[in-house]
Amino acid sequence: MAADRLRLDDPAAQERLVRLIRAASGAISVRLLGVAPLRGGAIQENWAIDVEFSGLPSSSSLAEREALVLRADAPSRVAVSHGRAEEFALLQLARAAGVTVPEPLWLCTDGTLLGRPFYIMRRVPGTAAGHRIVRDPSLGGPREALAERLGVELARIHAITPDSATALAPGLAGNRLGFLEMPRQSPALDQVARHRRYLDAMAEPHPVLEWGLRWLELNAPPAREIVLVHQDFRTGNYLVDANGLTAILDWEFCAWGDPMADIGWCCAKCWRFGAVDKEAGGIAARTPFYRGYEAASGRRIDPAAVHYWEVMAHVRWAVIALQQADRHLSKGEASLELALTGRIPPELEWEILDLVEAAEERRKRWAG
Repeated sequence: MAADRLRLDDPAAQERLVRLIRAASGAISVRLLGVAPLRGGAIQENWAIDVEFSGLPSSSSLAEREALVLRADAPSRVAVSHGRAEEFALLQLARAAGVTVPEPLWLCTDGTLLGRPFYIMRRVPGTAAGHRIVRDPSLGGPREALAERLGVELARIHAITPDSATALAPGLAGNRLGFLEMPRQSPALDQVARHRRYLDAMAEPHPVLEWGLRWLELNAPPAREIVLVHQDFRTGNYLVDANGLTAILDWEFCAWGDPMADIGWCCAKCWRFGAVDKEAGGIAARTPFYRGYEAASGRRIDPAAVHYWEVMAHVRWAVIALQQADRHLSKGEASLELALTGRIPPELEWEILDLVEAAEERRKRWAG
């Protein structure tokens, strides 16, 4: 672990954490039974915390022993990643909308306590490792049922709109959701402009990505209804156990946008973890995923729009991969995982070329 990461193995830090949990829970005493870093989470830092409470208030929903997760800001950030206070609010909003998420418990924005802001949520059983999920049929239950359930969960997210958010979670209205900006042009053109700015700021040229952005700019779909989009809804960002889905994770990229963007991201080849024939996240065909989404949302999926957003997904992931590598190379966050992420873009560029070619061939057939 890099030296600038949290040091929750330090007794002084643990004592400060205990004091915060005791005050937030109202317990008479709190004892840490275990503290350990969690693998995964390339953007943020996560720790498993096992806690024993004594003298909880009668109104508390906490048990005497709780398995928790502490999620903190990483030493450096990807530009579009929300901070922990924003992600905490998004978890509260998603939970109010009926999305299956870990229960957010306490937020600490005092950076002096552990060195940076963090929040604590209940720990949910299961695994999120994408490469394991796609290869091990014992994880997630029947695959078609899992894909359909994911469609239902995504529909619940997309039921959240700028107008409905206030009714779902009145306490989050106004300033607490003000970080979610409305699209200036359209969700597609806003993303094109954002990715172009990132590429322009990089020292090395990336002509395939620039070419892909130009195609996306020329073929942007018209502005649709605006909903809450997760923007990282994919295999690897949900938890499953032997029976099925247990939680949707990683809400740090949420925005107001086009619902088809999340469909394209989830089905993009780069998130199938080698199971390329199973287009819904490497676990099943698109049919059950689409079926669950359409039944729960009442919204028809537009295949051409999804194809467009799959091109965008590969451009976006390539840009993020370059940003991740920069955290290792120039931001002082030494990490083999971040360094290896920087080797991904050539494969993504190849897929961008293939996807655009397929779209253009389909356009010619329709025109003919």
